[in-house]
Amino acid sequence: MSSPSTMFCSRCGSGFEENEKIVNSGGEVWHQSCFVCAQCFRPFSKDAIFYEFEGRKYCEHDFHVLYAPCCGKCGHFIIGRVIKALNNNWHPDCFNCQICQIPLADQGFIKNAGRALCHECNAREKAAAIGKYICHKCHAIIDEGAPLKYKSEPYHPYHFNCYSCGVELDSNAREVKGELYCLRCHDKMGIPICGSCHRPIEERIVTALGKNWHVEHFVCAKCEKPFLGHRHYEKKGLAYCETHYHQLFGNLCYVCNHVISGDVFTALNKAWCVDHFSCSFCDMKLTQKSKFYDVDLKPCCKRCFEKFPSELRKRLKKHYSEKATGNKSIL
Repeated sequence: MSSPSTMFCSRCGSGFEENEKIVNSGGEVWHQSCFVCAQCFRPFSKDAIFYEFEGRKYCEHDFHVLYAPCCGKCGHFIIGRVIKALNNNWHPDCFNCQICQIPLADQGFIKNAGRALCHECNAREKAAAIGKYICHKCHAIIDEGAPLKYKSEPYHPYHFNCYSCGVELDSNAREVKGELYCLRCHDKMGIPICGSCHRPIEERIVTALGKNWHVEHFVCAKCEKPFLGHRHYEKKGLAYCETHYHQLFGNLCYVCNHVISGDVFTALNKAWCVDHFSCSFCDMKLTQKSKFYDVDLKPCCKRCFEKFPSELRKRLKKHYSEKATGNKSIL
């Protein structure tokens, strides 16, 4: 080994003292103070990680900033394998199908509307765009006829046979306890069919409107919320929740706009909750025995009416003659 007196620092070119500590890296020697990052000029600490590029040494941070790509998903530096796709760089674990999230680093992908998709998801997207289904087994578009739905996934019907008689199935097949049956074999089992989804009902059942329903499929015809055991109202073969039945066919209070479930106070071509029928000017509650006047199609108590100018009262009385009703109302 050469003596310190015959060696020179690779950075400053100076020699070394007799007992000076020398840094040896890649066959080159350095003063400890000269062995620094080429970017930030900070000395490398003992056992520190450093990187070399084009003959220059960098601390880990500066090397990443200068040369390491950032991941398009997590934003962190990528050390090691880099996936280049969609005009970006990715960690292998970050480059996933943007629909099902399966890793794409080791399998092909398809660019779809700026997204990286696996082949299956891309096929589904294309099929959905033309109103078709993708078979969950062969991954081909179901071009002819309706799909067979099995475990909530679409299939070509010809991939299955009836569990009972073995005949090739069509889209009318029924699933019972995880097995598929042709319509004839299923009908022999006497299992009720839901009036909404037309699938077998194996658990709780609702019977209404002359049909059977899954509990979650028996819904209001207006808001489509399940009744879940709550009261429903029937009209012309359809079921409605209380709110929408009364909105469509019943009475809503003119003041609170809620369904009037109890007694209805009807006057001036409007309906009120009994507690909400009051003078429009002083808010005094009016009862069945109260006398009121019609002022612009709003109820007015006698006391407020008497406060009007005499000429106005005369015109109102002339325009709206008093009519005796069950509540002595002036309509």
